[in-house]
Amino acid sequence: MPPTKGLSFIAAIEALKGALVLLAGCGLLTLIHHDVHAAAEALVHRFHLNPAHEIPKVFIQAAGTVNDSRIEFLAVCAAAYATVRFIEAYGLWKGRRWAEWFAAISSGIYIPLELSELTHGINWPKVTILVINVIVLAYMIYVLVQGKKSQQGTNI
Repeated sequence: MPPTKGLSFIAAIEALKGALVLLAGCGLLTLIHHDVHAAAEALVHRFHLNPAHEIPKVFIQAAGTVNDSRIEFLAVCAAAYATVRFIEAYGLWKGRRWAEWFAAISSGIYIPLELSELTHGINWPKVTILVINVIVLAYMIYVLVQGKKSQQGTNI
C-alpha cells in the first residue's frame, strides 16, 4: 500500500527526530577530553540563564560528574535511537504495515510519561508534545483500522 500524505508527514517527523538526536550525539563526542563542567557553565551563561535556578544548577552539577566513557555511552545510545527513528521513517515512507504498528506503539508509549510530567507543572512545550503524540496515535490507529478493513475486503 502506498503511503498517505499523513504517513509521509509522520515519516518526515521521525526522520527529523532521528537527525536531531544524531547531531546531538555527535555534539556529545566533541566533548570527549574536554572539561564538560566548564562547557555546561558556558552554555548556561550563553543562554542568559541564572545558574542558581533549579534546572541550570542541576544541569551544571550533572555535567560535573560526566566522564569520557559516559559521553561515549550516551553518543552510542543517541546513534541507536536515531537508527530506530530512521528505520521507522523508512517503513512509514514505504507504507509498511510493521512501521504503522511501530509508530502507534512508539507514540502511545510516551503519553503516560507526558501526562505524568504535566502533574509537575503545565507549560506550552509539554502540552504541545502531548497533543502531537495524541494526534499521531489517533491517526495511526485510524490507519491501522482502515488497513485491516481493506485487508478484510480483499479476503472475501
